[in-house]
Amino acid sequence: MDSAPRILIIDDEEVVIDSCTQILRGSGYQLATATDGTRGLKLVQEFHPDLVFVDLKMPGISGFDVLEKIHEIDATIVSVVITGFATVGSAVDAMKKGAYDFLPKPFTPDEFRMIAHRGLERRKLVLETIALRREKELLREQFASIVSHELKAPLGAVQQNLFALEFELSGALNEEQKEKMERIKVRIDELLKLINSWLRVISVDINKLKEGFQQIPITTPLSSALESMAPYAARKNIEIVTTISDGLRPVTGDSLSLAEVFVNIISNAIKYSPDNTKVSVKAEEKGSNLLVSIQDSGVGISKEDLPHIFDGFYRGKSGQAMSGHGIGLAVSRQITEAHNGSIAVESELGKGTIFVVSLPVEITKTL
Repeated sequence: MDSAPRILIIDDEEVVIDSCTQILRGSGYQLATATDGTRGLKLVQEFHPDLVFVDLKMPGISGFDVLEKIHEIDATIVSVVITGFATVGSAVDAMKKGAYDFLPKPFTPDEFRMIAHRGLERRKLVLETIALRREKELLREQFASIVSHELKAPLGAVQQNLFALEFELSGALNEEQKEKMERIKVRIDELLKLINSWLRVISVDINKLKEGFQQIPITTPLSSALESMAPYAARKNIEIVTTISDGLRPVTGDSLSLAEVFVNIISNAIKYSPDNTKVSVKAEEKGSNLLVSIQDSGVGISKEDLPHIFDGFYRGKSGQAMSGHGIGLAVSRQITEAHNGSIAVESELGKGTIFVVSLPVEITKTL
């Protein structure tokens, strides 16, 4: 397979085509030319160029239409406009149609060589980026497979056998043996929860999540989260104070996923708050957004750690006591951004933390 860069020149002036090919000849490029847009687009599909030079002013199909069609055929192809009628307006219009750069006539051989080199470098970077994204996705899939089949399945089998063994030996174990059995069960359960968290953070399918979006009142996921966290709060004698404004407009989204966002944030608020304190949960509208704020008076987050708390698997470096695996907030941000929303946080060590989840509300159209 010939890997020499392919350059296509589309211009209705033979003298321009001759001069361009003369400038590039001997540079190791494969060259093709066309004197009109129709022939040029046919060559785009047959020749598979890396870089296309397009004249804006041509009979028949205009250069602007050619640019648009090239982008539709293959968005990775780099297009450069060459024209003798260069204006700022035409340059902007060409960029909107997918052009990478703009070269006014007349141009020198050095100018043409430089822009050709720059265009091919751009094409190379685009293709490398796509390849890296594919490689990253493949690694995610492979990691998910390894985690699921090589770790989760054996641990699940151990857990089931342990349950069966505990039942069979229920009358024969002394108190010390029962405690050891319970510790083993707890450790296996923690490992399975960690594996499920790994799978969750690498398998959030944003597009699939959006397919199930519908209008929902924010009270639905919020109430579900509060109900889930109530027993946890009760064990620490923490009061969850809820304030929900009247007449809140619905949001467009997935109720279960949003409930997961609120569970992750509220559970952290409870976890890092002292016993016998309060956690405040407030829902209100501001402009075209619905804001859900969760505030605690717990240990807080250091300035050093604050920029990284939404990074997957990040653990604080400030020395404060923290447990967990640094996954919940990363997943929460993914879900919130899938809802076209955002999460903001303010915190200070020893003075607590406030998270604010912002979601666009459903706009009611009036006739």
